[in-house]
Order: sequence, then C-alpha cells, then structure tokens
Amino acid sequence: MKVIPSLFQASQFSVSAVKKTTLLSVITGLLLTPYVAAREYTPFKFNVSRTSTEAAQIDNTNAELQRDVWRLKLSGAMPINKQWMIGANIGYDNLDYGFKNIDSGILNDRVAPWSSINKYSAGLSLIYRPNTSWMFMVAPKLQYSYANTASSSDAQSYGVVGSAMYRFESGNMLGFGVAYLNDISEVKTIPYLAVRWKITDKLTLGNPFEAGFSGPAGLELSYEMNEKWNFGVGTSRRSERFLISDSEQTIEMEEWVTFIRAGWNISEKATINAYGGYFFNSEMELSEPRVTDEIDNQAAAGLAFEIKF
Repeated sequence: MKVIPSLFQASQFSVSAVKKTTLLSVITGLLLTPYVAAREYTPFKFNVSRTSTEAAQIDNTNAELQRDVWRLKLSGAMPINKQWMIGANIGYDNLDYGFKNIDSGILNDRVAPWSSINKYSAGLSLIYRPNTSWMFMVAPKLQYSYANTASSSDAQSYGVVGSAMYRFESGNMLGFGVAYLNDISEVKTIPYLAVRWKITDKLTLGNPFEAGFSGPAGLELSYEMNEKWNFGVGTSRRSERFLISDSEQTIEMEEWVTFIRAGWNISEKATINAYGGYFFNSEMELSEPRVTDEIDNQAAAGLAFEIKF
C-alpha cells in the first residue's frame, strides 16, 4: 500500500504538533507571556508535507482512485505593538490523481479523468488583543485551484475567516470562528470551534488545522511525552474544490478523516510529524450537471517538516 499532509492539511495539511508554533500558538504565547526574549522570536515558518492514500473504488464501478499530494507553505507573523499583530502566507499544492481501470468517463461519463491539480494560495491575518483575556482575528484568503484539464483564469476563490477567543485564568482558551468563502461556483459559510485547552500537564485539546477552503479547524487531543516527542489523535471534515474545465465546471472532494500523529522536535526551530490516517464518507461531486460518486474508505499516511527562522 502506497501511503505518505494535504489531505490532512490540510490546510492548509499541515497538522500542528503540540509545540509547533502556528499563528494561533504565537498569539496564545503572547496572551500567556507578555514579554518574549528577542533571541526566541522567529517571525518566519516554512512547511513542506507529503501525503498519499491507498487506491479506493469509485462508486459501483471497477474504477479506482489513488491520490498523492505535496504541500508547500511560507508564512510570517509580526507584532505591531502589545495589542496588534499582522501575518501573511503564501502556498502551493500539487495534487496527483491516479485513476485506474477507467474504461470511459467518470461521474456518469460527464467528465474525462484528470491527472493533476495545481493550487496557489495567499492570505493575510490581523489579530487584535484588547486585554489579557480576549483575542480577535480576521484573515482574508485568496486561492486558485484548477485541474490540468482547465486554465487558471476562472479558478479564483476568495474569502475571510474571523474568530474570537477568550482566555481563562487557567490559561486555557476557547472561542468560536466562522469562515465565509466565495469558492469556485459556490458560496459557503463554515462555523468552527476554536480551542486550546490544557487538560493536564501532558494532555492538550486544540485545533490541528487552519479553517478555510479545506474545511473547519478540526480537533486534536495531543500528548506531550517529553521535550522531544509528542503524539496526537484527531478528526476533521476535509474538502478540495477545483476547476475541471473552462466551462466553469468544478469538482468537489468532500470527506472525513481521523488520524494519529507522532511529532519529533529536532531542535527549537525544526520539527517532523508523521501521520497515519483513515478517510471515510468520501464523495466526489460535479457541479454542472450535479452528479455525485461515492468513494470507498481509504487508509493514508503522511510526513510533514517545519522549520522556523
């Protein structure tokens, strides 16, 4: 079985380790620790990840689909003052779709199989912290996602993610967020729970993904064994929407994923995370005419590397 995040990405695939300093954890750190030593501050972060799934049968046919995904992302965050922080990110994903046993078209012969998808993304974020208890965030996003059978000219999506989080005296954080997305040929709103809750000294409940075009933020329960090793188990709904032809036809892949994760902190600035996952309730939907094929459950695995500088 060929398996190696993206599909976990998310997104947006990459899953956060307990000690991974994502934008949320940077802000959380600011809430918990007003003063950060200059030598510890690393404003930039680069992520690269690879995910593969096993081949899965498409609906009631002999056709199968196997997916491989590379994800690259560069992001940065900078505090303006004690109350405001600004961030930016750019990303590129390459999704390889390997169809097998295709005698004719898929989705009731409405489209011909495609072999790859290119996805380019960019985003900004603005965080406001009026006091030590509240944090508000707004993050506009732009994305181009299209198959090799279409051009990029009509593949634009845009949206904005907003959230509010409250920090309790214990240091735990809980909030609510909404993603408003004007995706290709569809407008949708995705609510999600924003949480970073330390249950014990070792156990933390948090969001493994960034909310956006790939779905809500999900939930992960992570265990910190020591300074070098941490583990997690989580779940989320994932989606990929992309242009399939220049006649504004789109395909949306929507599914649920559960995963386990093992994270290794190589140093203060470099981490590696390995994943094993299982995708279920997978569907592939054509926008026009509206046709849906179900995809069998499939196992997957992934590897993600992050460096801060």
